[in-house]
Amino acid sequence: MNNAKKTLWKVIGASSLGTLIEWYDFFIFGSLSIVLSTKFFPADNPTAAFLSTLATFAAGFVVRPFGALFFGRLGDLIGRKYTFMVTLMLMGGATFLIGCTPSYESIGFLAPLIVLLLRLLQGLALGGEYGGAATYVAEHSPEGQRGYWTSWIQTTATFGLFISLVVILLTRLLLTEAQFDEWGWRVPFVLSIFMVYVSYLIRKNMDESPEFKRAKSEGKTAKSPLRESFGNTYNLKFVLLALFGAAMGQGVVWYTGQFYSMSFMKTVMFLDTDQADLILGIALLLGTPFFVVFGKLSDRLGRKWVMLTGMLLAILTYRPIYEAMYQLTNIEKKTEQADLRRQTVMAKETAAGQILEETITKYFTDGTTVKHITTSMPALAQDGGTQDEAVQFKPSQKTTVLISGINYVCLVILIFVQIVYITLVYGPIAAFLVEMFPVKIRYTSMSLPYHIGNGIFGGLLPAVSTYLATNAQLQGKVDFYLSGLWYPIGVAGVCFIIGAIYISKSMNANAVKP
Repeated sequence: MNNAKKTLWKVIGASSLGTLIEWYDFFIFGSLSIVLSTKFFPADNPTAAFLSTLATFAAGFVVRPFGALFFGRLGDLIGRKYTFMVTLMLMGGATFLIGCTPSYESIGFLAPLIVLLLRLLQGLALGGEYGGAATYVAEHSPEGQRGYWTSWIQTTATFGLFISLVVILLTRLLLTEAQFDEWGWRVPFVLSIFMVYVSYLIRKNMDESPEFKRAKSEGKTAKSPLRESFGNTYNLKFVLLALFGAAMGQGVVWYTGQFYSMSFMKTVMFLDTDQADLILGIALLLGTPFFVVFGKLSDRLGRKWVMLTGMLLAILTYRPIYEAMYQLTNIEKKTEQADLRRQTVMAKETAAGQILEETITKYFTDGTTVKHITTSMPALAQDGGTQDEAVQFKPSQKTTVLISGINYVCLVILIFVQIVYITLVYGPIAAFLVEMFPVKIRYTSMSLPYHIGNGIFGGLLPAVSTYLATNAQLQGKVDFYLSGLWYPIGVAGVCFIIGAIYISKSMNANAVKP
């Protein structure tokens, strides 16, 4: 291996590790959204609490464009390296503090307010990180190979989610359910501070990108990156085309395959949380190499049709895929082994009185196991307690499904297919965006459309899609569980049309001359 390639691999390794950790920090919140809804929001309305958590999760995405503007400007003025060093520390600090924030029971409405502010800081940090890392790697890459080399950065987002799921699963395995519920959920957040420190030590020894150093030595860096990026009509057209012809479609495909699928398994299919996380983790592990495959393919065939193919496949197949997923746990179409049904009742003593937990376990011929858990307070205990104590307790029902055999394999495949769609649209996009803009305003110009596409259109997807599905269910629609998909299908459809018509192969940095 020659020295140039060794240097490039060091650049990839250092950039990827830091970016991976930032994505891990960012996605821990989404991976634990169901648990966090019970910690930082009022518990008397679980649906509202979960939607509030998704909205807080989405808030981190909404501010990413502002992070792109702020840190993109710094990156074009002072350099790529120092800018994404700052974003790394900001992300790590905010994530650590989320893990230290007291619960709603302890400090009331201050809890969701603090978490929201920290989530906003996470969003600002990520808004500056990705553009810096992608630009840094691209500017070290040989001409004609940018798709391949930048695709390694693209793997970090999925690996970040994968590692977040692994850390959560290991924490659950090492602790009892009560310990995890009480304090164990904080562990993944607190651990991030150590990973950030390691990444900082590695990144501080990196050199500035050669293209930026050359531009700086020749006095060709931007004096006002924001004005030159967005005040110039010609360049602004490219920014808008990058957003509406590529980034927004990529954003919704990305978040559908990784976050909406996870939420769908847990809240619609009622799949056991650990099983859902493991299935998604397996699919992510199998699918991640395809980022590099399609990144390299885009060097040969061009970025445009590789990305648009992923969007088109998603548009055409999302509804059939999610229908198939739903039917895997639909017990109305399964045959129960009635003789194996089990029913248990446990009594728990609480401050409000005695609570009964009734569990009915059903077994089906295809290997599916369903647990219906109902918690209630006997009338005698309610009469014996105070009125305030009785009001605090509300009966609840919970259904948990476990699948096995061919159903398990089918669900992994259905999630894996969605991950492949992600790799098609996401693998080439870093190189696509980098090549659209000249060096002196590249960080700023590419970061904004990317983070609007992902932060706004993609980040709002879990909340918007969950709202659409919930609203359809209230209206009594039989296929309510598919209604949330109209959002990503619609956004990807508009993006596909714009991209197919207006994106041309000739787009590169030389075409944009502010």
